[in-house]
Amino acid sequence: MAVPWALRAQELLANDWNVSADVWSVTSWGELRRQADEVTEHNLLHPEEEPQIPYVTSRLQDADGPVVAVSDWMRAVPDLIAPYAPHGLYSLGTDGFGLSDTRPALRRHFHVDAESIVVRTLASLADWGQLDRSVVVDAVQKYQVREVQAAPADDRSDPSPAT
Repeated sequence: MAVPWALRAQELLANDWNVSADVWSVTSWGELRRQADEVTEHNLLHPEEEPQIPYVTSRLQDADGPVVAVSDWMRAVPDLIAPYAPHGLYSLGTDGFGLSDTRPALRRHFHVDAESIVVRTLASLADWGQLDRSVVVDAVQKYQVREVQAAPADDRSDPSPAT
């Protein structure tokens, strides 16, 4: 579950960059996709009716900024809803590789740790023209996201129990 790192990223965005962000939890990317596909098929087969809007589209259509989808599974999983994200989305995930290292280092490697989520969010805002790219450069340096071993191991960014 990537929610703890997304919540930590939300804190870092607010405290370090004065950027507010909403965090939503998705219980099933697949169910969101299936419902959206059903709506699309309904609209295709009933052109005489007012088109229905997929649930995920209705929830994301008023977003003030980019959507960053984070999963501790393959990034292809949140990509399932990409066709229905009206403003697009950026996916982060572990891509199913099995590697041996500490959990914080692995999350950093796959860019699903809080600091990497912050950098992706800032980069997305820069893509949208909402902030200067120099802020992204500063965040990459501040959090050392290019350095796998620099990932913090504190409890707030590593919600897994100590072993």
